[in-house]
Amino acid sequence: MNAEKPVKVALYARVSTADKGQNPELQLRELRARAATSGWEIAGEYVDRGISGARERRPELDRLMKDANRGAFQAVAVWKLDRFGRSLRHLVNVLAELEGRGIAFISLHDNLDLSTPAGRLMFQIIGAMAEFERTLIAERVRAGLTIARAKGARLGRPRVDVDSARISALRERGWSWRRIAADQKVGVGTVYRLVEAQKSQA
Repeated sequence: MNAEKPVKVALYARVSTADKGQNPELQLRELRARAATSGWEIAGEYVDRGISGARERRPELDRLMKDANRGAFQAVAVWKLDRFGRSLRHLVNVLAELEGRGIAFISLHDNLDLSTPAGRLMFQIIGAMAEFERTLIAERVRAGLTIARAKGARLGRPRVDVDSARISALRERGWSWRRIAADQKVGVGTVYRLVEAQKSQA
């Protein structure tokens, strides 16, 4: 990424087991060195310690994205892609969000710079891989459901048996929907839909 004036860059690092000797300093040291040689201005360092890559919430990554939304920097640099994305799908979504805000993304060890034509091509390939992954998952789910049906498995929500005569009697006695639902051990909506269905049939 080249620019005539210093570009503000956010550095992101993550280690999953801080209590087992892993230290983000190795990642940060290389990122700082790259910033120095490229003439970048470090806008901030965001480090998640002891957090798995699969975790939905990462405090520092969340903070980085909030700062990106308010225009605190023009680029994000990471040591490797697997330090940044939770999954291929998450990676594509986050990179697309950054690109939409005009924020470049650099991964040192993956030789990826989305501010270059080659980097944008790589992003398109990553996106295609994520779509392929989603398609495979959907196909596996459909195949599993087909096999389950062939074996006689009942899919969907289990059938709920309720005493419609008792429900009618309790309503005539002035019981509330909530009280009747508790009596039948079902949701209020289930009781109400049953009564409405009986009225329609009548």
